[in-house]
Amino acid sequence: MPLTGHLQELRSCLVKSCAAVAVGFGVCYAYVENLFFYLTSPLLRIQSPGLTLIGTAVPEAFFTKMKVAFIAGLFIALPVILWQTWRFVAPGLYEHEKRHARNFVFFGTLFFLLGAWFCYEVIFQLGFGFLLRRYEAIQVRPAIRVGEYLSFASELLLAFGITFELPVVAYFLTRIGLIDHTFLIRQFRYAIILILLLAAILTPPDIVSQILLALPLTLLYGVSIGVAYFARRKSAA
Repeated sequence: MPLTGHLQELRSCLVKSCAAVAVGFGVCYAYVENLFFYLTSPLLRIQSPGLTLIGTAVPEAFFTKMKVAFIAGLFIALPVILWQTWRFVAPGLYEHEKRHARNFVFFGTLFFLLGAWFCYEVIFQLGFGFLLRRYEAIQVRPAIRVGEYLSFASELLLAFGITFELPVVAYFLTRIGLIDHTFLIRQFRYAIILILLLAAILTPPDIVSQILLALPLTLLYGVSIGVAYFARRKSAA
């Protein structure tokens, strides 16, 4: 394909992905109140004296609902986004490599949702509890802005969803012969530096959030080494 052909294909994939996100946004906006309570419940379950959610601007409630619906729409549109990503990359692969398309979409979606679930059930409880106890230590009653909280929570959910894709990426790169487990082992020191940089970029600017992301990501890198090892053995067989 010439360069213009690749650009047209990229435009097509982007348009279809954006259309899927728009459809997901419309569906989620109809249930945005339920989604809002679902996202705020981990914070409100924490026993912290005086904890309350507040709004400080007239349009804050409206834009908060829009943001919640958009993030939820991204989750719903994820299979389409992954499929369009694969469609754009597939012309550069061999036929035996293209057979992994369905598995890529399925496991990519599964691990993304697994990362978001881990963040919601584990990180929110540990992280929010730790941060709110700092208010108790200085005897301050926390009044959290709802817009800031949802931005913080959404960034963490997306960050964990993205980072949990690491074993999936390692598996498919190994199956098509670009990397193997020995390569990942040799690059471990550089991976730690990259993990710390990603944790600083993908999370809000506080050390607790960065540590809460860097530790699971380091563990996932170790899991990816094992995944690459078994994928290599399967390819050899």
